[in-house]
Amino acid sequence: MSRTYVITGAASGIGKVTAEILRERGETVIGVDLKDVEVAGDLSNHEGRLAAAAEAAQLAGGTVDAVIPCAGLSVMKPVTVAVNFFGMAEFLEALLPALGRSEAPRVALVSSMASLQPVSTALVDAMLAGDEEQALSIAGSLAEASPESNPIYSSSKRAISRWVRREAPTEAWGGAGIPLNAVAPGTVVTPMTKDLLASERGRAMTDAYVPMPLNSHQGAESIAHLLIWLTSVENTHCTGQTVYCDGGADTVLRGDDVWSWNDEAMARKFQEIGARLRD
Repeated sequence: MSRTYVITGAASGIGKVTAEILRERGETVIGVDLKDVEVAGDLSNHEGRLAAAAEAAQLAGGTVDAVIPCAGLSVMKPVTVAVNFFGMAEFLEALLPALGRSEAPRVALVSSMASLQPVSTALVDAMLAGDEEQALSIAGSLAEASPESNPIYSSSKRAISRWVRREAPTEAWGGAGIPLNAVAPGTVVTPMTKDLLASERGRAMTDAYVPMPLNSHQGAESIAHLLIWLTSVENTHCTGQTVYCDGGADTVLRGDDVWSWNDEAMARKFQEIGARLRD
């Protein structure tokens, strides 16, 4: 039986490839982007997000089986915050009623391995607090101080991965039977990276920040297939995860131990659980 997908950023890059694969499989896809899709919408502002979500839900007949938010920007400007974080989180929240009508609702969005890079803590906190005005103000200051090199992009991706982890187990998502996950690509060959990868200097800089020992730069289909599995009926228990599909960049940069930093806190948590069970 065909499933109905809503995909943002469906006019290019990962979103376009994901939509094409799903359509080839016989699924119904409602694309959202600025143009050349079923829903022309601007996800950089509150009104545009709500309007796009409402139109997508209407085209879907009120029931959406899966949402795959791919729309994103990598410019060092405040608009990146508006699209990469609020354009995903607020858009998804607006589609919750339509997802709730599905027998097997699923969500998987695109984060980035840039979520591992240095960020602005104040900017991340403002995004997670849902304060778009404050987040845009902080991003504006960062862009003014350093127009060509600032942590706006990495901060937006760190925030959306944390949002996924925070929201996944809540009543609205996990409690409603909706797996909520993210995929973090490495360097994907798309229109967004075309200019950067066109020069030897650009490739060298990219590979220094995103080392990919497995097969180097990746095609968009490598991300699309993972997004599709995460939003398939087969995924019944994977939730709250940012899956690093990055050719090994995460393992090179973070090493083999990503647990011990939190061992003491986890030990205290399990001690508290044990104490409650004994009472």
